[in-house]
Amino acid sequence: MKNNSENPVNAFEALVSNAIAQPLVEHIYTADPAAHVFEGKIYIYPSHDVETGTPENDNGDHFDMRDYHILSMDSIDGEVKDHGNALDVKNIPWAGRQLWDSDAACKDGKYYLYFPLKDKQDIFRIGVAVSDSPSGPFKPEEKPMKGSYSIDPCVFQDDDGAFYMYFGGIWGGQLQRWRTAQYDANGTTPEAHEPAIAPRVAKLADDMLEFAETPKELLIVDKAGNPLLASDEDRRFFEASWMHKYKGKYYFSYSTGNTHYLCYATGDNPYGPFTYEGKILTPVIGWTTHHSIVGFKDKWYLFYHDCTVSEGKTHLRSLKVSELKYNEDGTIQLIRPYGELSPNW
Repeated sequence: MKNNSENPVNAFEALVSNAIAQPLVEHIYTADPAAHVFEGKIYIYPSHDVETGTPENDNGDHFDMRDYHILSMDSIDGEVKDHGNALDVKNIPWAGRQLWDSDAACKDGKYYLYFPLKDKQDIFRIGVAVSDSPSGPFKPEEKPMKGSYSIDPCVFQDDDGAFYMYFGGIWGGQLQRWRTAQYDANGTTPEAHEPAIAPRVAKLADDMLEFAETPKELLIVDKAGNPLLASDEDRRFFEASWMHKYKGKYYFSYSTGNTHYLCYATGDNPYGPFTYEGKILTPVIGWTTHHSIVGFKDKWYLFYHDCTVSEGKTHLRSLKVSELKYNEDGTIQLIRPYGELSPNW
């Protein structure tokens, strides 16, 4: 990377040529992959990036997605099938704009697609749509989930069958507007010396359509048990919640946003607290970094995205997958998406 620093074009080409993974699909732009194993296959529920001409800003208005395409693959290196438009914003009764990162869950033969969307007051809520098939199409409920807010829902099923939703994102994800029980359109992020804004967690009701409880803060602490501070931008939560379980331990992973890392923390129960452990992925080409982690056929995989196909356009991203490996002590081995050339901003 240093050898190409004087020529941005050469630097970009060097990263692309040294990438450890290739895009899963290139006929559409896809991002924010939520990968699950349903019916013996990997199903991926990504955002569908499109070019709208919306000016770029820190609130992410240029991420103006309008539908979802669900992908599937029989094997990790096999053909990727696009199942077409599974849910369109024009068919959601309460829709305003911006269909961002989604996730899916299965219970009793029904499939549930959870999605963030701004309502007609331009406030992010979380909706749910239902299907008889993991590939859709999905029929949305008439209203968003009661008490829902912000973005990036991740639905995790524990060993006892209970389902939990993890969600939230600051800046354009509006979580800073929900620092109290009431919505504050002028809400701001904490001061540097204050604890960082925490993601949220709530158990889902039996019908999978509502929360069974008021969402709670999910505390992320350092090894000494102190909450991560707002100034700790290399470690604190920004967006992109994901939960998985490995050898009885809960792993909560997330993006640091403006510092472009994927990090993880571990805990002993789904509500936390979670102790920061380290980084999973160094920065990718593009601004956002977002992921999912899934076990499939005795291996673990990290699904993520970058902007190599669009040549660095931050709102036009493409999915990738790399094997994820654990050390003997349960820590996750760091992945460098462009090998030794991977930037470490």
